[in-house]
Amino acid sequence: MEVIHGTRKAPQDFISRMPDNVVTNILDRLPLQDAVRTCTLKRKWRFKWTLLSQLVFDERFYFCLMERNGDSSKFGRVINKLLLHIKGAITKFSLCIFHQLDDADIAHWILFLSEKGVKDLTICNEGPHQLKMPSHLFSCLELKHLKLYNCCLNHPPTFQGFPNLLSLELRLVRFKSDIGEFITCCPSLEILISTSILKAVWIAKLENIRILSISLPLCDRDTMMSFQSCSTVFELLDSLPKLQELELDFQNCKLIEDDVNKRFSPAFPSLKALKLSRVCLEDGMKLSCAFELIRSFPNLQTLEITTSTRVWHNGGPPRADYNKTGLLQLRSVIFEYSKGSENELCFLKYLLVRSPFLKKIVIRPHCFSTITLDGKLEFASKLLKVHRASPVVDIDLS
Repeated sequence: MEVIHGTRKAPQDFISRMPDNVVTNILDRLPLQDAVRTCTLKRKWRFKWTLLSQLVFDERFYFCLMERNGDSSKFGRVINKLLLHIKGAITKFSLCIFHQLDDADIAHWILFLSEKGVKDLTICNEGPHQLKMPSHLFSCLELKHLKLYNCCLNHPPTFQGFPNLLSLELRLVRFKSDIGEFITCCPSLEILISTSILKAVWIAKLENIRILSISLPLCDRDTMMSFQSCSTVFELLDSLPKLQELELDFQNCKLIEDDVNKRFSPAFPSLKALKLSRVCLEDGMKLSCAFELIRSFPNLQTLEITTSTRVWHNGGPPRADYNKTGLLQLRSVIFEYSKGSENELCFLKYLLVRSPFLKKIVIRPHCFSTITLDGKLEFASKLLKVHRASPVVDIDLS
């Protein structure tokens, strides 16, 4: 308390006098349950939480509710009550579903969000059955970011796309209608993450894509096969000039032999980060494809490899002499190995020998690896004998 000329002056309440937009900015940064609790701070703050523009009903909110009430059936009613009091626009809405919710409630919430101009929507369904998304979703035309997990979509014939959508993440999402038509109706899309099998021709139409994460195989125009030509991947990348980050999941893919030894000219200067997931380096063709991908990105700086023990085709290390290839620009590498095999060692040797600017490489066993402690020590011993082109590289053998 401030004393002026022998009198006491009450401290000013600067927080309560802040403009509503500043209060909203502060509340949006708090966990939802804490933002609502601000109603107990002071009389003036009783309804400040109704200015929230971002509503995140995540795991923390759910378990906080369970601790207080012990009744998961109240989850839907709580959301209904909170939405009823929100005054302004809702720019972000995130919902994690841990138990069965009423379909009518979900449809009402999505309709409400479409009227509130939602721009960022996440629906994560952790339940055992896929959630059928209501048709009101396709009325949320101001959406910029959409994430769906374990859902089912069926867009109406009148759907013209999300004109403002910048990022789309689809994990375990099933389409009753044409997924290609859905994706290609998003002309502004810059980020696409999908675990669904896609056709290369669909992705090729997304000329603004900067970040792409997809599962192989890519399908051609007519077939949905598990076989993949390495050249198909390069042809797709050639149609995405703005691509900066790429993730390819090889788990369900079998490479065909027609062009496994074909060399591709480096032509993707914008790509800076590459992640190859669940790639079996015991398959000589996949090992060759991985080499070609890395060699073809002259400005690649970040690389992450997660290996797999699932073998589609047996083969040894590639016949080509990759020590004669150009130098790499890699700065950071994360490599998760499965067996500590000769193929995995061959791959790491290539990275160390051809990366003069490498600063750090983390080498650790895959979480499902069955390699023994003696096997790890033997693999580490071989790695430490490999020549390193970078004099400052930090090798972390976790």
